[in-house]
This record gives sequence, structure tokens and C-alpha cells, in this order.
Amino acid sequence: MSIPHNTPLTLLGGITAEEFLRDYWQKKPLLIRQAMPDFVSPIEGDELAGLALEDEVESRIVLEHGETPWQLLHGPFTEDTFAKLPPSHWTLLVQAVDQFVPDAADYWKEFDFLPRWRSDDLMISYAVEGGGVGPHYDNYDVFLLQAEGRREWKVGQMCDSDSPLQDHPDMRILAELNTTESWILEPGDMLYLPPRLAHWGTALDNCMTWSFGYRAPSTTDALLGYTDFVARFLTDEQRYNDAGMSPITNPNEIRAEELQRLRALINEQLSDDQTLLTWLGQFVTEAKYPDFIQGHDITEHELLDQLQQGSLLIKHPSARFAWSLLESNGLQEIVLFSCGNSRIFNEPLVELIKLICDSDSLHVDNLQPWLNNEEATLLLCELIKQGSLECIND
Repeated sequence: MSIPHNTPLTLLGGITAEEFLRDYWQKKPLLIRQAMPDFVSPIEGDELAGLALEDEVESRIVLEHGETPWQLLHGPFTEDTFAKLPPSHWTLLVQAVDQFVPDAADYWKEFDFLPRWRSDDLMISYAVEGGGVGPHYDNYDVFLLQAEGRREWKVGQMCDSDSPLQDHPDMRILAELNTTESWILEPGDMLYLPPRLAHWGTALDNCMTWSFGYRAPSTTDALLGYTDFVARFLTDEQRYNDAGMSPITNPNEIRAEELQRLRALINEQLSDDQTLLTWLGQFVTEAKYPDFIQGHDITEHELLDQLQQGSLLIKHPSARFAWSLLESNGLQEIVLFSCGNSRIFNEPLVELIKLICDSDSLHVDNLQPWLNNEEATLLLCELIKQGSLECIND
């Protein structure tokens, strides 16, 4: 559930979510000492390296002094890869650790003052002394939690696509970092960085850093994705219309009135809020790793029987959920988004949809008000068949 906006948060150094969003979010960095006091990582460096051996896990190693400067290696790796690494100046980065380590995924709850649909993944890096990935900038918000050891962070100028880069075939490393501030982070400390701020982290000893990334759709993604989505529902007969146009004076001129007609045609198709909501909800809930999601058939009777026997329904680690309220003819409806799909439900299921999205698990007790509702049980069965929910025997 969302955190009250006026509650001072330890995670934010004692300021409220309202203050953070007003003064820091997408504006400037914030260093929080002991954002997570006494933090103990549920995954150790050796286990992180073990994940990097797996085919389905996205991982990289960056060697500052490899065969080339800032040499980039892509996983999956082998144990021999790690055995041959130098004693210093390298970093292992593993993407989407929250997909594979449930205890790590639980830490997203600490950030429930932000929209969940904006969250991307939890990347964890392990670095030996001197390890880092060079000066760079990201186009997304990130919270950098120091999990083990110490890392020095330097921040500098705001960047964009015109910022000078080093000549590197695989990595976007800045040509220079104009350092404005620097801090040494210890376990439990956290640094928030807004998009496009130049930064450079360097391990002072063997250390682990968690990166909670918040990615926003690019304008290109939004325009291409939404227009492609809208075009799927248009017929070939829907075309530019210039009935009633004024007489022309030159056949080669494109006139202002014709441009206005075309703009009206485009605006008519792109200005519907519900269509935009449908595209956005489906877009942001698409699974990062859809191949991981495997549903299975279940009947309503089987579902009810398993719930009565103590089974739990939990979200698949790769599944994403969101909801939004709609008003239709004075009645409240709710649209549920899950794994790139959407469906609208009427008012009796509003609270169930919120429960599905907000709860860690669904069971016979919190589902009790809906167990005799056929539409509700059919929905739960659909989500299991889709793979968004998993039925776990207690």
C-alpha cells in the first residue's frame, strides 16, 4: 500500500515523500546516511557470481584494465572466468536480481511512495578494490544502496546525447566528469541520482551495491508504441478528408488549411484518454522476461478446493500488475493490467483488483468476500492460466 506523503521516512533521511518529490525527484541528488540501518544482504557475492553462471540471467563484467581499457564481458560466465580475474579494478553486474531472489524483491516495498509501474529492475553489482564502470550518466532515476563494503561516488554535470564520450565500442563512458560532490558510502547508506546526472562509483574495498532503477518511457517509445497501438484498430477506409476545401491557387502548394485538416485527423485518433491509458497500462506491465512466465489450466472448482486446503496465490516474480479507475455513466469501473494485458471490471470487483495488485499473497481469508462471485473466481483462474499468479501449496 502507498505510504502517507507526510510521514517522515528513514529511507529518505527523515524527510517526507512530499518533500523528496518536491525538492529532489528528477532534480538533484540526495545522500541518505543509514537509509536502511543494519542492512544485511540476502545474497552474497559468491551467490551473485553463481547467478551470473546461468543462461537466463543477464550479467556483465567490466575490467578497467583488461585487454582494452574498460573491457566489457557478457555472461553467462563460467567458474574459470572468475578464477582468471585480476585482484583489483573489476566489477560484476547482474540485472534483475529481484526476478530470482524473492528476499531481494521484497525491498521494493521500501519505495512504495513512488508508482510501482515506474520501477524497472534491481541490479546488483559486486566490485573488488578499484572496481567501477567509469564516468557515465543514465536516463533513469536510481537509488544506490550500499549493501557491503565501501564505495566512493562522485557526481558532476548534467548530460545529454551531445555530451562528449570516450571512444568505446560497447560502453557510453563520458570523456570527463566535472566533479561537484563526492561521498563515501558504507553499508546501509543510499544515494539517489536523478536522470542524466554524471556519476562515477569506485570500490574502496570488496563491495556490493544495489541499484533500484526507475525507468520512464522515452518520447520515441511513447510515440511509436502508442501510434502503433492506435493503428491496430483503424480501418483502411479511415483516411484524410478534404471535402469542402476552398479553391486552390497553385496545385503545388500545401496550404495551412490542409495541414489543419491532417492535424485534426491525427488529434481525433490520439486524444482519447481511455485508449492512451490502455496502451500505457499494457506497455508498463509487459514482463521483462516473458519466457519465464508459464501458466497452467485450473478450473474454478479446483481453485476453490485448493484455497480451502490452504494454498496461496502469489504473483509470479516476472509478472507486473497495475490498475486504474474509470468513470462510465456515473458508475465506477476498474481496469486491471497484468503482463501486457488489460480488462475492465465493474464496481463490485474494484476492491478485489486492488487486493490482487497490492497483496503479497491471496488466500482463503482475504479472498473470502469474493469466493462466491463467479466473475471473481474466473478472473483468478485467468491470471493463473496467464501465469501472472502462481498457486502454491502451503
